[in-house]
Amino acid sequence: MKNIKKQVDRIIQTAMDEDFVHDDVTTKCLVNKNQISEGYILSRENAVICGSEIVKAVFKKFDPKVKIFIYQKDGAKIKTNEPVIFLKGSTRSILSCERIALNFLGHLSGIATLTNQFVQKIANSKVKILDTRKTTPGLRDLEKYAVRCGEGENHRRDLKAMVLIKDNHLLAKQHHLTFSDVIFQLRRKTKKRIELEVDTLHQFKEALQAKPDIILLDNMTIAQLKHAVNLRNQSGRKILLEASGGVNLKTIVNISKTGIDRISIGQLTHSANSVNFSMEFVK
Repeated sequence: MKNIKKQVDRIIQTAMDEDFVHDDVTTKCLVNKNQISEGYILSRENAVICGSEIVKAVFKKFDPKVKIFIYQKDGAKIKTNEPVIFLKGSTRSILSCERIALNFLGHLSGIATLTNQFVQKIANSKVKILDTRKTTPGLRDLEKYAVRCGEGENHRRDLKAMVLIKDNHLLAKQHHLTFSDVIFQLRRKTKKRIELEVDTLHQFKEALQAKPDIILLDNMTIAQLKHAVNLRNQSGRKILLEASGGVNLKTIVNISKTGIDRISIGQLTHSANSVNFSMEFVK
């Protein structure tokens, strides 16, 4: 979180502007400006926490006088109805920022929780669970942080982080080049890691000869994945194999048993369900 502090502040400000937190007509009409309240944020389901520091930042940005105590730090596993955060301060401040804070906490904890479900499914293997760039615009760093809180790992953060060659990159060149030609060109232009995507075993055999750092096996069957692993092992080349496509909690175990090194899952960030949190005032 420390590395993205400025981004977090910008994202929080955008959320506050969107919700007009300083013009909360309901709270201003019903609550005395001098009223002080205490409350707890509770999880309504089992989850992996992510976003507790963001919740703190939301309230502190709006009202620095609000006191906050975090019971459960990011990455902690919690049970239903377990308190996560305690707040004390201006009732108006707490009510005006409640929804924004819970939105961040629910969304990020959802990603962390789903990621951890995948990680636990294959806990006995050495296969790494990775995210993708299928993230919410503007929230990438937060969502990738949530993946780490769920004990997953991050794939490339952005387009400059590493080379990832897909079908459209090769088609866009408008003339046929072998994988070896492409990798050779890239090695002359960049020192960054090179990953090459293939979707058939024929392509995989050619890719193996080209010697990229990573080969991405897209939407392959279990049998194809096993065959690719055998071919890689027989070649003696230290090329990482990554599976992607058709990965869910039902298929992850069988995929992990094929001998591949990594599994990238877009679902972690684009389809995770938000965790249900609520804020309850102390009466």
